[in-house]
Order: sequence, then structure tokens, then C-alpha cells
Amino acid sequence: MTKPHAATDILIRAIETDDYQDITVLRISGNVPANTLNLPYLSPDTIRDRLENQPATMYGLVAVVDERVVGYLGMLVDSGRQAHVARLGMMVHADYQGRGVGTALLEAAINLAENWLNITRIALEVYTDNEPAIALYKKFGFEIEGTLRDYAYRDGDYVDSYLMARIRKDA
Repeated sequence: MTKPHAATDILIRAIETDDYQDITVLRISGNVPANTLNLPYLSPDTIRDRLENQPATMYGLVAVVDERVVGYLGMLVDSGRQAHVARLGMMVHADYQGRGVGTALLEAAINLAENWLNITRIALEVYTDNEPAIALYKKFGFEIEGTLRDYAYRDGDYVDSYLMARIRKDA
């Protein structure tokens, strides 16, 4: 069993193509596959290809501890009549959960969205049984707007997700 690591010095930066190996490990660590919409068993080449070919409106942030990527947040900005909306997804390596990595990523993403991209609505989906993630999102002002019934297939069953959103206070 891996010993949990302290994450006292967390660097948040833009994702780089060379991060693909750490992202590959992150995606399969502990409870990450069960708590995200990602499928297991993606090859490192597939992940590298996705990083190299992201849409221009995708902003990827990583959390780095001791020169290792231990968290990832992707934020996709909509267009047209929804150009004020961003959708995000996040994952934190199992060994670093509960150590401030998610908080640091979310703080950086909200700052980028609201203070640099003029985003007034940030939305996400989270499984209804992912209580630590729901608590984190609520801490940052996200509210549950609805339940998406049988939203995803996980471990042989359909599971529900919450649609959560944060509206910028001055919007």
C-alpha cells in the first residue's frame, strides 16, 4: 500500500504535452476511475495525442508536487450564446486527495475563468456518491441544480450525477 503524501508545496501551471505519462498514472490511481467519466486502459500514446490536439477553448491546469503531476483540471469554454459558460472536470491522484490539491486547482480555474476569460457560469457533473468532491465544490460556491438520473455506467450499474454550477457574484 502506498503511503499518502503531504502536498504542502503545490505548483499550479498549464498542462504540457510532456505531462502525458504522469496523467496516465493519475487516471488509474485508486478511486479516480470510479469517480470520473474517464474509461480505464487508455494508452499513454492516446493521452499524449489528446493533449497535443486539444480544442483552442480548452484550458488544462495541472497540480505539481515534487516535480510530479498529481492533479488535473480541464476547463472547456463554450461559444456563441453560451460564451460566458465553462464546463470543468477534475481529478486528483488517490495518494494526494484531501491534501489541498483539488482546492488549489479549483482556485486557479475560478481565477482564470472569472478574472481573465469573463466567464460568469462554471458548470460540472459529479457523481451523487462522491461526497468529498461535492463538499469541495460547495466550498467554492457551486450549487446543485439538478440530478442527472442513470447518467453513467460504472462498475456494472447506472449511477446518478449532480449538475452543479457556480455563478459569478457580480454577474
